[in-house]
Amino acid sequence: MPKIEINKERCKGCKLCIVHCPKACIKLDKALNKKGVYTVVFSEGKEKCTGCTFCALICPDSCIMVYK
Repeated sequence: MPKIEINKERCKGCKLCIVHCPKACIKLDKALNKKGVYTVVFSEGKEKCTGCTFCALICPDSCIMVYK
C-alpha cells in the first residue's frame, strides 16, 4: 500500500493536492502549522491511495513524498 508523507511546515495550504487527488485521500487539516496555515493531511476514506503521485507532482513547494 502506498504511503504519503507531507511536510506540514513547508505546506502553504494551497489545496492543489486536494483538488488533484483522484481518490480524495488528502484533506485540509484542522491544526495550524508554525506559520499559522491550515495544511493538508493524508486521510484515506472509502477509496485507497493508488500511489499515482498526482499530489506530489502538483505541489508547488515539493511538500509531498509518495512511497510505493
